[in-house]
Amino acid sequence: MKRTKIKDILQKGKANETVVAKGWVRTKRGSKNVIFIALNDGSIIHNLQVVVDVNNFEESLLRDINTGAALSVTGKLAESAGSGQSIEMLAEQIDLLGGSDPDKYPIQPKRHTLEFLRENAHLRFRTNTFSAVFRVRHAMAFAIHKYFNEKGFNYLHTPIVTASDAEGAGQMFRVSTLDPKNPPLNENGEIDYNQDFFGKATNLTVSGQLEGELGALALGEIYTFGPTFRAENSNTTRHLAEFWMIEPEMAFYDLNDNMDLAEEFLKYLIKYALENCMDDLQFLANRLKQEEKNKPQDQRSMDLIEKLEFVLNNDFIRITYTEAIDILKKSKPYKKNKFQFPVDWGIDLQSEHERYLVEKHFKCPVILTDYPKDIKAFYMKQNDDGKTVGAMDVLFPQIGEIIGGSQREENLEKLEKRMKEMDIPVEEMWWYLDTRRFGSVEHSGFGLGFERFILFVTGMGNIRDVIPFARTPKNAEF
Repeated sequence: MKRTKIKDILQKGKANETVVAKGWVRTKRGSKNVIFIALNDGSIIHNLQVVVDVNNFEESLLRDINTGAALSVTGKLAESAGSGQSIEMLAEQIDLLGGSDPDKYPIQPKRHTLEFLRENAHLRFRTNTFSAVFRVRHAMAFAIHKYFNEKGFNYLHTPIVTASDAEGAGQMFRVSTLDPKNPPLNENGEIDYNQDFFGKATNLTVSGQLEGELGALALGEIYTFGPTFRAENSNTTRHLAEFWMIEPEMAFYDLNDNMDLAEEFLKYLIKYALENCMDDLQFLANRLKQEEKNKPQDQRSMDLIEKLEFVLNNDFIRITYTEAIDILKKSKPYKKNKFQFPVDWGIDLQSEHERYLVEKHFKCPVILTDYPKDIKAFYMKQNDDGKTVGAMDVLFPQIGEIIGGSQREENLEKLEKRMKEMDIPVEEMWWYLDTRRFGSVEHSGFGLGFERFILFVTGMGNIRDVIPFARTPKNAEF
Protein backbone atom coordinates (compact mmCIF):
# COMPACT_ATOMS: atom_id res chain seq x y z
CA MET A 1 0.00 0.00 0.00
CA LYS A 2 1.24 3.48 -0.87
CA ARG A 3 2.22 5.92 1.86
CA THR A 4 -0.18 8.76 2.75
CA LYS A 5 1.29 11.98 4.11
CA ILE A 6 0.30 12.76 7.67
CA LYS A 7 -1.04 16.15 6.56
CA ASP A 8 -3.51 14.39 4.26
CA ILE A 9 -4.43 11.85 6.93
CA LEU A 10 -5.23 14.58 9.46
CA GLN A 11 -7.07 16.81 7.02
CA LYS A 12 -8.84 14.28 4.79
CA GLY A 13 -8.71 10.92 6.56
CA LYS A 14 -11.97 9.12 7.37
CA ALA A 15 -12.78 6.66 10.16
CA ASN A 16 -12.31 2.96 9.26
CA GLU A 17 -9.99 3.86 6.35
CA THR A 18 -6.75 1.83 6.25
CA VAL A 19 -3.62 3.84 5.45
CA VAL A 20 0.17 3.67 5.61
CA ALA A 21 1.99 6.49 7.41
CA LYS A 22 5.75 6.95 7.59
CA GLY A 23 7.62 9.37 9.79
CA TRP A 24 9.77 9.97 12.85
CA VAL A 25 8.77 9.37 16.45
CA ARG A 26 8.34 12.58 18.39
CA THR A 27 7.14 10.99 21.63
CA LYS A 28 6.19 7.58 22.98
CA ARG A 29 4.12 7.08 26.11
CA GLY A 30 1.77 4.49 27.44
CA SER A 31 0.86 1.84 29.95
CA LYS A 32 1.09 -1.90 30.29
CA ASN A 33 -1.47 -2.59 27.56
CA VAL A 34 -1.39 0.40 25.20
CA ILE A 35 1.26 2.72 23.78
CA PHE A 36 0.69 6.09 22.15
CA ILE A 37 3.21 7.17 19.52
CA ALA A 38 3.30 10.73 18.14
CA LEU A 39 4.45 10.36 14.53
CA ASN A 40 5.48 13.28 12.32
CA ASP A 41 6.70 13.32 8.70
CA GLY A 42 7.31 17.06 8.31
CA SER A 43 4.28 17.69 6.11
CA ILE A 44 2.38 19.45 8.91
CA ILE A 45 3.13 20.71 12.39
CA HIS A 46 0.60 18.35 13.98
CA ASN A 47 1.52 14.77 14.86
CA LEU A 48 -0.47 11.66 14.00
CA GLN A 49 -1.32 9.76 17.16
CA VAL A 50 -0.69 6.05 16.64
CA VAL A 51 -2.42 3.80 19.16
CA VAL A 52 -0.56 0.51 19.69
CA ASP A 53 -2.10 -2.51 21.40
CA VAL A 54 0.92 -3.99 23.17
CA ASN A 55 -0.46 -7.52 22.91
CA ASN A 56 -0.33 -7.44 19.10
CA PHE A 57 3.42 -6.69 18.72
CA GLU A 58 6.76 -8.17 19.69
CA GLU A 59 8.19 -6.71 22.88
CA SER A 60 11.60 -6.26 21.21
CA LEU A 61 10.06 -4.12 18.44
CA LEU A 62 8.23 -1.88 20.89
CA ARG A 63 11.39 -1.52 22.98
CA ASP A 64 13.29 -0.23 19.92
CA ILE A 65 10.72 2.47 19.16
CA ASN A 66 12.28 5.57 20.70
CA THR A 67 12.24 9.30 20.04
CA GLY A 68 13.93 9.95 16.70
CA ALA A 69 13.29 6.48 15.27
CA ALA A 70 11.75 6.21 11.79
CA LEU A 71 8.64 4.04 11.38
CA SER A 72 6.26 2.79 8.74
CA VAL A 73 2.86 2.14 10.28
CA THR A 74 -0.16 0.53 8.63
CA GLY A 75 -3.44 0.89 10.47
CA LYS A 76 -7.07 1.81 10.51
CA LEU A 77 -8.16 5.38 11.20
CA ALA A 78 -10.56 6.11 14.01
CA GLU A 79 -12.15 9.19 15.50
CA SER A 80 -9.97 10.34 18.36
CA ALA A 81 -11.26 10.62 21.87
CA GLY A 82 -8.26 12.71 22.90
CA SER A 83 -8.01 16.47 22.68
CA GLY A 84 -5.98 18.16 19.95
CA GLN A 85 -6.75 15.77 17.12
CA SER A 86 -9.89 14.60 15.36
CA ILE A 87 -8.44 11.37 14.01
CA GLU A 88 -5.92 8.77 15.14
CA MET A 89 -4.51 5.52 13.81
CA LEU A 90 -4.96 2.06 15.35
CA ALA A 91 -1.73 0.27 14.45
CA GLU A 92 -1.99 -3.08 12.66
CA GLN A 93 1.59 -3.34 11.38
CA ILE A 94 4.75 -1.48 12.41
CA ASP A 95 8.07 -1.61 10.58
CA LEU A 96 11.12 -0.02 12.18
CA LEU A 97 12.83 1.78 9.26
CA GLY A 98 15.65 3.31 11.29
CA GLY A 99 16.37 2.99 14.97
CA SER A 100 17.45 5.71 17.39
CA ASP A 101 19.64 5.39 20.48
CA PRO A 102 17.71 7.17 23.26
CA ASP A 103 20.92 7.86 25.17
CA LYS A 104 22.59 9.63 22.24
CA TYR A 105 19.77 11.27 20.28
CA PRO A 106 20.08 14.97 21.19
CA ILE A 107 16.55 16.19 20.35
CA GLN A 108 14.61 14.80 23.29
CA PRO A 109 10.91 15.58 23.95
CA LYS A 110 11.68 18.51 26.22
CA ARG A 111 12.40 22.22 25.90
CA HIS A 112 15.76 22.96 24.27
CA THR A 113 17.41 26.36 23.98
CA LEU A 114 17.74 27.83 20.50
CA GLU A 115 21.50 27.97 21.01
CA PHE A 116 21.59 24.23 21.68
CA LEU A 117 19.51 23.62 18.56
CA ARG A 118 21.89 25.76 16.46
CA GLU A 119 24.68 23.47 17.59
CA ASN A 120 22.55 20.56 16.37
CA ALA A 121 21.25 22.26 13.25
CA HIS A 122 21.42 18.99 11.31
CA LEU A 123 18.58 17.65 13.49
CA ARG A 124 16.71 20.78 14.54
CA PHE A 125 14.33 20.43 11.57
CA ARG A 126 12.66 17.67 13.59
CA THR A 127 11.44 20.08 16.25
CA ASN A 128 8.08 21.81 16.01
CA THR A 129 9.66 25.25 16.00
CA PHE A 130 12.06 24.66 13.15
CA SER A 131 9.77 22.51 11.06
CA ALA A 132 7.30 25.42 11.24
CA VAL A 133 9.94 28.02 10.38
CA PHE A 134 11.19 26.13 7.33
CA ARG A 135 7.73 25.34 6.01
CA VAL A 136 6.99 29.07 6.19
CA ARG A 137 10.32 29.80 4.49
CA HIS A 138 9.40 27.44 1.65
CA ALA A 139 5.95 29.01 1.29
CA MET A 140 7.44 32.49 1.09
CA ALA A 141 10.02 31.43 -1.52
CA PHE A 142 7.23 29.93 -3.62
CA ALA A 143 5.05 33.03 -3.18
CA ILE A 144 7.91 35.29 -4.33
CA HIS A 145 8.24 33.41 -7.60
CA LYS A 146 4.46 33.25 -7.96
CA TYR A 147 4.07 37.00 -7.47
CA PHE A 148 6.71 38.01 -10.01
CA ASN A 149 5.54 35.42 -12.52
CA GLU A 150 2.00 36.79 -12.29
CA LYS A 151 3.38 40.32 -12.80
CA GLY A 152 5.24 39.28 -15.97
CA PHE A 153 8.75 39.61 -14.52
CA ASN A 154 11.64 37.50 -15.82
CA TYR A 155 13.68 35.51 -13.28
CA LEU A 156 17.32 36.40 -13.96
CA HIS A 157 20.21 34.36 -12.58
CA THR A 158 22.98 36.84 -11.81
CA PRO A 159 26.55 35.66 -11.14
CA ILE A 160 27.75 34.46 -7.77
CA VAL A 161 31.40 35.03 -8.72
CA THR A 162 32.00 38.65 -9.67
CA ALA A 163 34.78 41.18 -10.20
CA SER A 164 32.65 44.14 -9.04
CA ASP A 165 31.52 45.37 -5.64
CA ALA A 166 27.97 46.65 -6.04
CA GLU A 167 27.92 48.37 -2.65
CA GLY A 168 31.43 49.77 -2.68
CA ALA A 169 31.88 48.30 0.79
CA GLY A 170 34.96 46.22 0.07
CA GLN A 171 33.92 43.49 2.54
CA MET A 172 33.92 40.57 0.14
CA PHE A 173 35.06 36.95 0.07
CA ARG A 174 37.94 36.35 -2.32
CA VAL A 175 37.58 33.59 -4.92
CA SER A 176 40.93 32.24 -6.09
CA THR A 177 42.72 29.08 -7.23
CA LEU A 178 46.19 30.51 -6.58
CA ASP A 179 48.48 28.73 -4.14
CA PRO A 180 47.89 30.54 -0.81
CA LYS A 181 51.36 29.62 0.45
CA ASN A 182 53.23 30.71 -2.66
CA PRO A 183 51.09 32.95 -4.90
CA PRO A 184 52.64 34.44 -8.05
CA LEU A 185 53.78 38.03 -7.65
CA ASN A 186 54.05 40.84 -10.17
CA GLU A 187 56.98 43.25 -10.51
CA ASN A 188 55.56 45.38 -7.68
CA GLY A 189 55.58 42.43 -5.30
CA GLU A 190 51.79 42.22 -5.29
CA ILE A 191 49.76 39.07 -6.00
CA ASP A 192 49.49 38.63 -9.77
CA TYR A 193 45.82 37.88 -10.33
CA ASN A 194 46.44 37.75 -14.07
CA GLN A 195 47.56 34.18 -13.39
CA ASP A 196 44.43 33.35 -11.41
CA PHE A 197 41.59 31.24 -12.82
CA PHE A 198 39.58 34.20 -14.13
CA GLY A 199 42.62 36.32 -15.00
CA LYS A 200 41.64 38.97 -12.46
CA ALA A 201 40.72 39.35 -8.79
CA THR A 202 37.23 37.94 -8.16
CA ASN A 203 34.90 37.68 -5.18
CA LEU A 204 31.60 36.23 -4.07
CA THR A 205 28.82 38.66 -4.91
CA VAL A 206 27.29 41.07 -2.40
CA SER A 207 24.36 41.80 -4.73
CA GLY A 208 22.95 40.89 -8.10
CA GLN A 209 21.64 44.41 -8.65
CA LEU A 210 24.12 45.77 -11.18
CA GLU A 211 23.74 42.75 -13.45
CA GLY A 212 20.00 42.88 -12.80
CA GLU A 213 19.90 46.39 -14.23
CA LEU A 214 21.44 45.08 -17.45
CA GLY A 215 18.62 42.59 -17.76
CA ALA A 216 15.90 45.11 -16.94
CA LEU A 217 17.20 47.51 -19.59
CA ALA A 218 16.36 44.95 -22.24
CA LEU A 219 13.70 42.64 -20.80
CA GLY A 220 11.76 45.41 -19.05
CA GLU A 221 11.20 43.81 -15.64
CA ILE A 222 13.38 41.20 -13.96
CA TYR A 223 14.00 39.85 -10.49
CA THR A 224 16.86 37.95 -8.90
CA PHE A 225 16.56 35.51 -6.01
CA GLY A 226 19.88 34.05 -4.97
CA PRO A 227 22.64 33.84 -2.38
CA THR A 228 24.78 36.86 -1.52
CA PHE A 229 27.82 37.15 0.72
CA ARG A 230 29.29 39.73 3.10
CA ALA A 231 32.64 39.28 4.85
CA GLU A 232 31.62 41.39 7.84
CA ASN A 233 32.90 40.32 11.23
CA SER A 234 29.47 40.86 12.81
CA ASN A 235 28.22 38.48 15.48
CA THR A 236 24.73 39.90 15.90
CA THR A 237 21.18 38.57 15.73
CA ARG A 238 20.73 40.41 12.40
CA HIS A 239 23.86 39.46 10.42
CA LEU A 240 24.84 36.49 8.27
CA ALA A 241 27.87 36.03 6.04
CA GLU A 242 25.73 34.13 3.52
CA PHE A 243 22.12 35.09 2.93
CA TRP A 244 19.52 35.27 0.17
CA MET A 245 18.31 38.39 -1.61
CA ILE A 246 15.36 39.21 -3.82
CA GLU A 247 16.18 42.12 -6.12
CA PRO A 248 13.68 43.28 -8.75
CA GLU A 249 14.81 45.83 -11.34
CA MET A 250 12.29 47.60 -13.59
CA ALA A 251 12.74 49.77 -16.68
CA PHE A 252 10.45 52.81 -17.01
CA TYR A 253 9.75 52.87 -13.24
CA ASP A 254 10.26 56.06 -11.26
CA LEU A 255 10.56 56.22 -7.47
CA ASN A 256 6.79 56.25 -6.94
CA ASP A 257 6.35 53.18 -9.13
CA ASN A 258 9.09 51.51 -7.12
CA MET A 259 7.34 52.25 -3.83
CA ASP A 260 4.02 51.00 -5.20
CA LEU A 261 5.61 47.71 -6.22
CA ALA A 262 7.40 47.23 -2.89
CA GLU A 263 4.18 47.77 -0.90
CA GLU A 264 2.13 45.50 -3.15
CA PHE A 265 4.84 42.82 -3.06
CA LEU A 266 5.13 42.74 0.74
CA LYS A 267 1.37 42.65 1.22
CA TYR A 268 1.06 39.83 -1.31
CA LEU A 269 3.60 37.73 0.60
CA ILE A 270 2.02 38.38 3.99
CA LYS A 271 -1.46 37.61 2.66
CA TYR A 272 -0.11 34.36 1.20
CA ALA A 273 1.42 33.44 4.57
CA LEU A 274 -1.82 34.10 6.44
CA GLU A 275 -3.84 32.10 3.92
CA ASN A 276 -1.47 29.14 3.58
CA CYS A 277 0.63 28.85 6.75
CA MET A 278 -1.84 29.52 9.56
CA ASP A 279 -1.16 26.33 11.56
CA ASP A 280 2.56 27.07 11.63
CA LEU A 281 2.04 30.78 12.29
CA GLN A 282 -0.30 30.08 15.22
CA PHE A 283 2.25 27.69 16.69
CA LEU A 284 5.01 30.29 16.29
CA ALA A 285 2.75 32.99 17.77
CA ASN A 286 2.11 30.85 20.86
CA ARG A 287 5.80 30.03 21.10
CA LEU A 288 6.64 33.75 21.09
CA LYS A 289 4.09 34.44 23.85
CA GLN A 290 5.63 31.72 26.01
CA GLU A 291 9.12 33.06 25.29
CA GLU A 292 8.17 36.56 26.44
CA LYS A 293 5.69 35.82 29.22
CA ASN A 294 8.09 36.98 31.93
CA LYS A 295 8.92 40.26 30.19
CA PRO A 296 7.22 43.51 31.27
CA GLN A 297 4.14 44.21 29.17
CA ASP A 298 5.72 47.18 27.38
CA GLN A 299 8.69 45.06 26.28
CA ARG A 300 6.69 42.22 24.74
CA SER A 301 6.36 41.80 21.00
CA MET A 302 3.12 42.42 19.18
CA ASP A 303 1.12 39.22 18.67
CA LEU A 304 2.54 37.59 15.54
CA ILE A 305 -0.75 37.22 13.67
CA GLU A 306 -1.81 40.74 14.65
CA LYS A 307 1.54 42.09 13.46
CA LEU A 308 1.11 40.49 10.03
CA GLU A 309 -2.46 41.75 9.75
CA PHE A 310 -1.25 45.20 10.88
CA VAL A 311 1.02 45.38 7.83
CA LEU A 312 -1.57 43.90 5.50
CA ASN A 313 -4.42 46.19 6.54
CA ASN A 314 -2.59 49.55 6.60
CA ASP A 315 -1.48 51.80 3.77
CA PHE A 316 2.22 52.54 4.02
CA ILE A 317 2.88 56.18 4.98
CA ARG A 318 5.40 57.90 2.67
CA ILE A 319 7.57 60.70 4.00
CA THR A 320 10.98 62.14 3.18
CA TYR A 321 14.08 61.54 5.26
CA THR A 322 14.12 65.26 6.12
CA GLU A 323 10.54 65.06 7.43
CA ALA A 324 11.49 62.00 9.47
CA ILE A 325 14.40 63.84 11.11
CA ASP A 326 12.04 66.70 12.06
CA ILE A 327 9.55 64.23 13.60
CA LEU A 328 12.29 62.49 15.56
CA LYS A 329 13.66 65.78 16.88
CA LYS A 330 10.20 66.75 18.14
CA SER A 331 9.61 63.35 19.77
CA LYS A 332 9.54 62.67 23.52
CA PRO A 333 12.37 60.09 23.38
CA TYR A 334 14.61 62.68 21.70
CA LYS A 335 13.73 65.45 24.16
CA LYS A 336 14.26 63.09 27.10
CA ASN A 337 17.55 61.69 25.66
CA LYS A 338 16.06 58.20 25.41
CA PHE A 339 17.50 57.47 21.97
CA GLN A 340 20.80 55.63 22.12
CA PHE A 341 22.02 57.14 18.84
CA PRO A 342 22.06 60.83 17.82
CA VAL A 343 19.46 62.38 15.51
CA ASP A 344 20.80 64.89 12.99
CA TRP A 345 20.29 65.48 9.30
CA GLY A 346 22.86 63.41 7.46
CA ILE A 347 22.99 60.41 9.82
CA ASP A 348 22.08 56.90 8.77
CA LEU A 349 18.93 56.19 10.80
CA GLN A 350 19.22 53.42 13.37
CA SER A 351 16.65 50.71 14.07
CA GLU A 352 15.41 52.58 17.17
CA HIS A 353 14.59 55.65 15.05
CA GLU A 354 12.89 53.60 12.36
CA ARG A 355 10.81 51.67 14.89
CA TYR A 356 9.73 54.88 16.62
CA LEU A 357 8.36 56.21 13.34
CA VAL A 358 6.48 52.98 12.62
CA GLU A 359 5.34 51.85 16.06
CA LYS A 360 4.86 55.09 17.98
CA HIS A 361 4.37 58.02 15.62
CA PHE A 362 2.51 56.73 12.55
CA LYS A 363 1.41 53.32 13.89
CA CYS A 364 1.71 51.81 10.41
CA PRO A 365 4.49 50.82 7.98
CA VAL A 366 6.51 53.74 6.65
CA ILE A 367 8.45 54.37 3.45
CA LEU A 368 11.23 56.93 3.81
CA THR A 369 12.49 58.67 0.67
CA ASP A 370 15.12 61.17 -0.48
CA TYR A 371 18.06 60.31 1.77
CA PRO A 372 21.29 62.35 1.92
CA LYS A 373 23.44 61.25 -1.00
CA ASP A 374 26.53 60.89 1.21
CA ILE A 375 25.09 57.87 3.04
CA LYS A 376 23.80 56.11 -0.07
CA ALA A 377 25.31 54.13 -2.95
CA PHE A 378 26.74 55.64 -6.15
CA TYR A 379 24.02 54.33 -8.48
CA MET A 380 21.08 56.17 -6.88
CA LYS A 381 19.24 58.90 -8.78
CA GLN A 382 20.57 62.33 -7.82
CA ASN A 383 17.87 64.83 -6.91
CA ASP A 384 17.84 68.42 -8.17
CA ASP A 385 18.71 69.78 -4.72
CA GLY A 386 22.23 68.37 -5.06
CA LYS A 387 22.05 66.96 -1.51
CA THR A 388 19.70 63.99 -1.69
CA VAL A 389 19.04 60.95 -3.85
CA GLY A 390 15.87 59.17 -4.91
CA ALA A 391 16.24 56.38 -2.37
CA MET A 392 13.46 54.54 -0.52
CA ASP A 393 13.49 52.35 2.59
CA VAL A 394 10.44 50.41 3.76
CA LEU A 395 10.20 50.29 7.56
CA PHE A 396 8.27 47.61 9.46
CA PRO A 397 7.30 47.24 13.13
CA GLN A 398 9.80 45.48 15.44
CA ILE A 399 12.43 45.15 12.71
CA GLY A 400 12.97 48.56 11.12
CA GLU A 401 14.20 48.51 7.51
CA ILE A 402 12.85 45.54 5.55
CA ILE A 403 13.45 46.82 1.99
CA GLY A 404 16.01 49.25 0.58
CA GLY A 405 15.87 50.58 -2.95
CA SER A 406 16.00 53.57 -5.22
CA GLN A 407 15.45 55.02 -8.64
CA ARG A 408 18.75 54.42 -10.46
CA GLU A 409 20.77 57.24 -11.98
CA GLU A 410 20.24 57.04 -15.74
CA ASN A 411 22.32 60.10 -16.68
CA LEU A 412 25.80 59.01 -17.83
CA GLU A 413 27.58 62.23 -16.93
CA LYS A 414 26.11 62.41 -13.42
CA LEU A 415 26.79 58.74 -12.80
CA GLU A 416 30.43 58.93 -13.90
CA LYS A 417 31.00 62.01 -11.75
CA ARG A 418 29.47 60.34 -8.71
CA MET A 419 31.52 57.16 -9.22
CA LYS A 420 34.74 59.20 -9.30
CA GLU A 421 33.72 61.02 -6.11
CA MET A 422 33.22 57.65 -4.39
CA ASP A 423 36.35 56.01 -5.84
CA ILE A 424 34.38 53.49 -7.87
CA PRO A 425 36.65 52.29 -10.75
CA VAL A 426 34.96 53.81 -13.80
CA GLU A 427 37.11 51.94 -16.32
CA GLU A 428 36.29 48.54 -14.81
CA MET A 429 32.59 49.35 -14.84
CA TRP A 430 32.44 50.10 -18.59
CA TRP A 431 29.80 47.40 -19.09
CA TYR A 432 27.51 49.01 -16.51
CA LEU A 433 27.98 52.48 -18.00
CA ASP A 434 27.19 51.18 -21.49
CA THR A 435 23.53 50.90 -20.45
CA ARG A 436 23.61 54.69 -19.95
CA ARG A 437 25.36 55.22 -23.30
CA PHE A 438 22.94 53.21 -25.37
CA GLY A 439 19.21 53.72 -24.89
CA SER A 440 19.24 54.86 -21.28
CA VAL A 441 15.86 55.16 -19.57
CA GLU A 442 14.59 55.86 -16.08
CA HIS A 443 14.57 52.67 -14.04
CA SER A 444 14.30 51.56 -10.42
CA GLY A 445 14.71 48.59 -8.13
CA PHE A 446 14.98 47.40 -4.56
CA GLY A 447 16.34 44.59 -2.43
CA LEU A 448 14.58 42.42 0.13
CA GLY A 449 16.76 40.33 2.42
CA PHE A 450 14.95 37.01 2.48
CA GLU A 451 16.09 35.97 5.96
CA ARG A 452 15.17 39.34 7.45
CA PHE A 453 11.71 38.99 5.96
CA ILE A 454 11.36 35.43 7.30
CA LEU A 455 12.46 36.74 10.69
CA PHE A 456 9.55 39.17 10.55
CA VAL A 457 6.97 36.62 9.39
CA THR A 458 7.92 33.91 11.89
CA GLY A 459 8.60 36.13 14.92
CA MET A 460 11.96 34.47 15.54
CA GLY A 461 14.53 36.64 17.30
CA ASN A 462 17.78 35.53 15.66
CA ILE A 463 18.48 35.46 11.93
CA ARG A 464 20.52 32.27 12.39
CA ASP A 465 17.26 30.49 13.15
CA VAL A 466 15.56 31.22 9.81
CA ILE A 467 18.24 29.88 7.48
CA PRO A 468 18.91 26.12 7.40
CA PHE A 469 22.65 26.33 8.05
CA ALA A 470 23.97 29.68 9.22
CA ARG A 471 27.31 31.01 7.98
CA THR A 472 28.71 33.49 10.48
CA PRO A 473 32.19 34.49 11.69
CA LYS A 474 34.10 31.37 12.85
CA ASN A 475 31.14 29.17 11.94
CA ALA A 476 30.73 27.10 8.77
CA GLU A 477 29.47 23.89 10.36
CA PHE A 478 27.34 21.33 8.50
